[in-house]
Amino acid sequence: MKTTIKLSLLLFLALLNVNCNNKKASKTITEFGEINVVTPKEFKEKSINKTIIDIRTPNEFLEGHIDGAVNINYFDKNFLDEISKLDKTKPIFMYCRSGNRTSSASKKISKLGFEQVYDLQGGILNWAKTNHEIVK
Repeated sequence: MKTTIKLSLLLFLALLNVNCNNKKASKTITEFGEINVVTPKEFKEKSINKTIIDIRTPNEFLEGHIDGAVNINYFDKNFLDEISKLDKTKPIFMYCRSGNRTSSASKKISKLGFEQVYDLQGGILNWAKTNHEIVK
């Protein structure tokens, strides 16, 4: 009985992890601009010399981040104020741990008037899983 419960829980957690990390690459057109969910390869290619925002907490950021990223904590009460300081006409590249926070943040940022928002598919976990470099 205990083994069956443990196995069921393990299977559930594995499926949950797969679903969170496999958000499909896509493009959504909003009344304000575009939200693009891109693969790690596309993110790396397109974000060269662009604004990269890590929306994780400062502690998560210190554990490792994408080279050139700036940390603006999604959970900080000043998150939208800090993002608003950026140029809305230039593309913004964002990521979090698994893609959940950026899904919500992308919509909020688009409503601020950002024309092109790029969301890293599967977050930094997917970035690392696909053998891209993480800076500590």
